[in-house]
Amino acid sequence: MSPLSAAVLLLCCRFDATGAQVHSDHGCQSQGVRSCGECLAAGPHCAWCTEEAFLQVGQHTWERCDTAAALLRRGCPSHRLEDPRGSAVLVKNRNVTFRSGRRRGGRGGRVTQLQPQTVRLHLRPGEPQSFEVRFRRVEDYPVDLYYLMDLSFSMEDDLPNVKKLGADLMEEMRNVTSDFRMGFGAFVDKTVMPFISVAKDMLENPCKRTEPWPCSPPFTYRHILSLTADGGVFARLVGGQRVSGNLDWPEGGMDALMQAAVCEEQIGWRNVTRLLVFSTDAGFHFAGDGKLGGVVLPNDGLCHLQGNEYTRGNSQDYPSVGHIAETLRRKNIQTIFAVTEDVAHLYEGLRSIFPKCAVGTLSNNSHNILQIIVEAYNALTSEVVMENSKLPPGYHISYASRCEDGGPGPGGRGRRCSGISVGDEVSFNVSITAPPCAAASRGPLRVVIKPQGYSEEVEVLLSPICECSCQKDMIPHSPSCSHGNGSLECGACRCKEGRVGTFCECVKEEADEATDSRLCRRDNSSEVCSGHGECVCGRCVCQKGGQKPQRLYYGPFCECSDRSCGQHRGLQCAGHGRCVCGECVCLPAFGGAACECPLGSESCLSADGQICGGRGECRCGACICRDERFQGRTCELCPSCPDVCAAHRGCVLCRAFSLGLSPEECGRRCAHLNLTLVGHPGVLATAAPSAGLHRCMEVDTEGCRVHFALSAGEKEPSACAHVALERECPSGPNVMLITAVLSGSVVVLGVALLLLWKLLTSLHDRREFARFQSELERRRWNRKDNPIYRSAITTVVNPKYKEH
Repeated sequence: MSPLSAAVLLLCCRFDATGAQVHSDHGCQSQGVRSCGECLAAGPHCAWCTEEAFLQVGQHTWERCDTAAALLRRGCPSHRLEDPRGSAVLVKNRNVTFRSGRRRGGRGGRVTQLQPQTVRLHLRPGEPQSFEVRFRRVEDYPVDLYYLMDLSFSMEDDLPNVKKLGADLMEEMRNVTSDFRMGFGAFVDKTVMPFISVAKDMLENPCKRTEPWPCSPPFTYRHILSLTADGGVFARLVGGQRVSGNLDWPEGGMDALMQAAVCEEQIGWRNVTRLLVFSTDAGFHFAGDGKLGGVVLPNDGLCHLQGNEYTRGNSQDYPSVGHIAETLRRKNIQTIFAVTEDVAHLYEGLRSIFPKCAVGTLSNNSHNILQIIVEAYNALTSEVVMENSKLPPGYHISYASRCEDGGPGPGGRGRRCSGISVGDEVSFNVSITAPPCAAASRGPLRVVIKPQGYSEEVEVLLSPICECSCQKDMIPHSPSCSHGNGSLECGACRCKEGRVGTFCECVKEEADEATDSRLCRRDNSSEVCSGHGECVCGRCVCQKGGQKPQRLYYGPFCECSDRSCGQHRGLQCAGHGRCVCGECVCLPAFGGAACECPLGSESCLSADGQICGGRGECRCGACICRDERFQGRTCELCPSCPDVCAAHRGCVLCRAFSLGLSPEECGRRCAHLNLTLVGHPGVLATAAPSAGLHRCMEVDTEGCRVHFALSAGEKEPSACAHVALERECPSGPNVMLITAVLSGSVVVLGVALLLLWKLLTSLHDRREFARFQSELERRRWNRKDNPIYRSAITTVVNPKYKEH
């Protein structure tokens, strides 16, 4: 396929033996349709029959409109079907390239990463059209990187590391591309209060210092270096920058981001991969904050650089986040936010708004900036996210991706593929659906599909199909329309004013009189055409049934319907017959009002070949059990009935072991049992299994287990039993062991109780002795403390005596 040749991708259609397109019979709501164009607008499954003789006098024009399969069944020739299908035409389909060619010293001709380039879709309303978009990540693709740095005072220690960034990043990017360019710009904030101090000395030196050098006067945004491949120039110009200062914590980075995006000529952006690194340690002002400084004019999103300085910083407000996001999307710029940890959460919030955005955490002095840029570049370029321009009203688009892992991604994931390496190719299936013709614009429409962050795009031209090809062959005053009383268009007559009927055969006034006559009533008490049609020229023209187009009415007075018969399990006539004028005509093997009853008895046969297992009778294909205890499809289940083993237990015990029943009762009730005695139960296990053999194990009156094999039909009068004479009786209790255990338990329990008693009495005695000693101590007399004791010595001091 040549790059500029048109390749038509037709939808998958089914063709009948005549070659006509036959589509799924999903139904077509065509009542009231008057032309072929209106038929196409009625739905994607509607077709139009242009054969003049397709309708008879008295039938409606809209009966020409139905599904293609229905029209073919009704006798419309396949070559007279008007059923245009949508298609996708590849107008420009240049193949994707594998490498740019620059690394080998070539000039690097035209690089194509997206295929196709232009597609024209012919859209039938309601019918989706699909085409495939391929994307290949090309080796050695050029990259432009613009470094936008916050030069407020807090970023002073970051400048030396940014100065070294030029050479280091050039060296690192050589592993990715041989065509890499870098640029540099800086920002602070608007130069009005309250964002900066407007005092004269603060405007000259906002840091109030002279050593080692004074700070630079504040500015909003300054473009310092256009994109260049010379890393030395980057290091020299960045090294000559000085920090500035402002008052508030947020910076004016959004102003700088907008100017760096829209000033393409000054920055030097090429039509290649565009990266913008935004480095700061603070938050950002956005739309509305400018009012604090008296700046109320909205940002116009235009370039205002003069002498590399932003000149509208003090007259236009900050741009909004949505405005910047749309600008970055339009300019195909991918953003890398290199920010400190304390503000990273602010910029993480922008990832869901900005196209192709990454956030990296800076160290205190930006020494890891190179690592952040390289990792972010790899993350951004390894992911492809498809987007499209605004769709025309009513149109719908969907994506389904096929990524490197091979799995499709529908819905929101269908726009995205991750983990793409250089040379990998992914594809997206794009499906577009047009609205009904009344809502669709008739002129040429255009939609652009492109991967975020890339300049290449797919142009999709939309052409809705709202007219039939036969409309251009209209015959005015056609003889087929009652000798010129109408125009013949697509096989149908468009009558002149005052004429009605399929072929304009009636005068409107006469048709109205005929409507009031008895010609369209079964009797005086019935409705006109039984309420299911219209009286046209004295004849009933039956209609489709309202909201159910499959409900067809017919008959001289529209009294018959093939959709009014009885249903069984949701199927009309149970799916076993035809509905003819309200009554079911059943197939030979079925009967009943709704053909719900099979006439045969095959569904009632049990596993042994009997009808209902011999316990019931077959009615309408189902078993009716005579005994209410039995249930199941063939009366095979009896939850409350004893099993065969339990039923013969008493006879086996009395016949083989003389247990249970008395001899007289045993002889009377168990005479039908043929008994065979064997030695031990192992003999019974060797018997070959058969349909009527039951291996049983029952417990006798002495608690022993008795094993026997029973061969008996459920209705047979006699039974054969093989009984093992060796019973499995439980052994008796060990009296000595029980006695010893009980005696030992009593002794141990007694000793334990004695020890516990001894312990408790010892503790009680110790407490009593301690209390006795305490009371004894309190009763000892001390002469000093005796209240009636008086000393015999009295000391008297002479007050006049003075010691020399």
